[in-house]
Amino acid sequence: MGDEEEQQQRSLMFLLTYMLLKRRRDLNNANIQRRNEIQRRIRHRQYFFQRQRRMLMMMIAGGIRSNSRIRTRPWTTTPRSDWWERVVMTEFQPSDWLDKFRMSRETFFYLCDKLRPRLARQDTSFRLALPVEKRVAVALWRLASNIEYRTISALFGVGKSTVCRCVRDMCHAIVALLSSIYLRPPTEQELEISAQLFHSYLGFPHCVAALTTLHTAIITPSSNASDYANPAGWLSVLSQVAISAQGHFWDVCASFPGGTDPAEILQNSALWVTAAEGGLSPAQTPIFMGKPLRYVLLGEACYPLQSWLMKAYPEQKSRRGCHTALTEPQQLFNRRLSRALDASEEALLRLRARWQCLSKRNDCGLDVVPTMVLACCILHNMCESHGDVFNAEWQMEVCEAENPQPRHKPLTSTSMDQSDAEEVRGLFCDYFQQQST
Repeated sequence: MGDEEEQQQRSLMFLLTYMLLKRRRDLNNANIQRRNEIQRRIRHRQYFFQRQRRMLMMMIAGGIRSNSRIRTRPWTTTPRSDWWERVVMTEFQPSDWLDKFRMSRETFFYLCDKLRPRLARQDTSFRLALPVEKRVAVALWRLASNIEYRTISALFGVGKSTVCRCVRDMCHAIVALLSSIYLRPPTEQELEISAQLFHSYLGFPHCVAALTTLHTAIITPSSNASDYANPAGWLSVLSQVAISAQGHFWDVCASFPGGTDPAEILQNSALWVTAAEGGLSPAQTPIFMGKPLRYVLLGEACYPLQSWLMKAYPEQKSRRGCHTALTEPQQLFNRRLSRALDASEEALLRLRARWQCLSKRNDCGLDVVPTMVLACCILHNMCESHGDVFNAEWQMEVCEAENPQPRHKPLTSTSMDQSDAEEVRGLFCDYFQQQST
């Protein structure tokens, strides 16, 4: 028994000794690997710093050499890392701000201050955050020109994914922070001013806004692509807009497929409820032709006739299939209404000319396009309110390049028309008849 116990103790001591030696060897190997990794990182960092130093010296030398050359435009020969900080922020002239960002320098920095709570980012130990001004400039460049992300990426010295993120973040920030200022229901004073302008400049009395549609071309969606084909045959996102006499957007309802019936959009929008309840008229109903009548909106033939929404008289067909002529008052009404609607089309053209992402095919996702449309309408109202100059050349470019906006079929059914709407339209015919005599 004594020999067996001694043999077991010897085996146990051998096993413990082996385990201790193995543990020491593992620790030594781990220490060696750690020292090797530290040395490798030191060598890599030294190589990186040396490379940075060489590149900096080359840039300095290249800058010294380039100073002796004559530059035709300040940003043509400037390295991209230096273009925004030195050229745009210090050398851009007022005409450059308008041409590239579609707004004045003062409006640009006003916009940056308004969006700062949403767009400001914190610096990290890995990289410095992009300044709010640069993020806004990247997004505005995209909205104004609709050029490719990679072009803007090379211009501003940021990644393509950063450009995409800047556009998305700024559009959401504009809608969240500026809608209550620049895209809201009009006040009673604004209603009165718009009614006066419609009457004095456009010849249509007792009207405060025009209702029309905006189609924004898109790339083929991954599903239900046929729903986005508009009456002209190309794919688009359809928006319903209400435009005042000053050319400002009061209400925008976006995100519908291009093949949607405008009448359905109107009936399911907040504008339908607001206008039907008298929200677009003062508390004290104004008088027109000796009768109390709320202010009206003007719409295209694709909308239903309502007591608050006037549209043109349709040409009726006789049993033989030929068109019957409208009466003289009805023709006069149609001409005045067409003239007023042309002014709203002019406002839409200014919108698409200033923000050409709405006039060219937009390659953003369907989750971004509706927000982009809202953001562009808000920016348009902001620029118009601040008195920023509109360049007529932008409008000429859009007229030559874009596809014409589709024309929707007239709404032939009268089931959606309001019963007393025809009487209201008759009052306007009587007014125009009195004015012409």
